[in-house]
Amino acid sequence: MTEATERSQIRRLPERGSYDREIIDQIIDEALICHVAFADAEGRPVAIPTIHARVGDTIYLHGSPASRMLRTIPGQQVSVAVTHLDGLVLAKSHMHHSMNYRSVVCFGTARKVSDPEEKTAAFRAIVEHLMKGRWDGARRPSEKEFRATSVVAIEIEEASAKTRSGPPGDDEDDLGLPFWAGVIPLRLTADAPVSNGSDPLPEHIAGWSPGA
Repeated sequence: MTEATERSQIRRLPERGSYDREIIDQIIDEALICHVAFADAEGRPVAIPTIHARVGDTIYLHGSPASRMLRTIPGQQVSVAVTHLDGLVLAKSHMHHSMNYRSVVCFGTARKVSDPEEKTAAFRAIVEHLMKGRWDGARRPSEKEFRATSVVAIEIEEASAKTRSGPPGDDEDDLGLPFWAGVIPLRLTADAPVSNGSDPLPEHIAGWSPGA
């Protein structure tokens, strides 16, 4: 459980909020991408979508050394957000339309990863986050690729989760109106793998599904 502060406290509909790290970690880990918010070199706000992986209290990002984000954020306070959309909530009235979702906002200070062992562990975590079993299912980075990739770590200092689930919250006076109300569930699904060659389909791909 993490303690809410002025920065991470959920103010709007606080009953939907949680500071439980088990819930927060689960939402982060299930997300395939995150959005990183930071101030660029000119102090302008920027939000960038990117691949991530969490190891304990650390979120790892990687990319080209030329990346504006990876060049800018070391030493800077940043915010990382993930969202899962679980359903469209359609109410009797327009004002009560909503979405079912699970989301997390994290805050922390970014640092460049220079230690080779931590950098390798971050590479592995990111590849395994993309697809479990893939670290051993593809060629590992060469020394040239290793040097040509930047890795940044963000230590989770504060975080909060916010979720909504269930049916629409219609006003009692609207319940008799002749309009359909309910939820259209949404989920991420995977189509059949499309091969880029004649190699047999490995088990870690054949049995993959989002969030597995």
